[in-house]
Amino acid sequence: QVQLSESGGGLVQAGGSLSLSCAASGRDLRTNGMGWFRQAPGKEREFVAAISWPGRPTYYADSVKGRFTISRDNEKNTVYLQMNSLKSEDTAVYYCAASESLVGGPSLTSYHYWGQGTQVTVSS
Repeated sequence: QVQLSESGGGLVQAGGSLSLSCAASGRDLRTNGMGWFRQAPGKEREFVAAISWPGRPTYYADSVKGRFTISRDNEKNTVYLQMNSLKSEDTAVYYCAASESLVGGPSLTSYHYWGQGTQVTVSS
């Protein structure tokens, strides 16, 4: 059974940075498309970034383009999300997701496995 475990969330001031990690276990996901999504209180879950196998192409939501970077370490079965220049509107629970295809892309329905999420809070 696939398990995704996110870490790295926390509280940061606006303009600061955080780095999220997503470690996969239970199955080798090195050839799977991976993505990050987020959900703020009262809002629907939305796409943040995605990365294909073996590492490109990558996709970003317009709201995070130029500030966030997604990457993967296939040897460690881990995906990362580096978040810089954080804004208060980035506050949300961030979820890691894995697709059964090589390219997950920006569509939520393309993903089959989800982590439990990690809270990111940006104070203004």
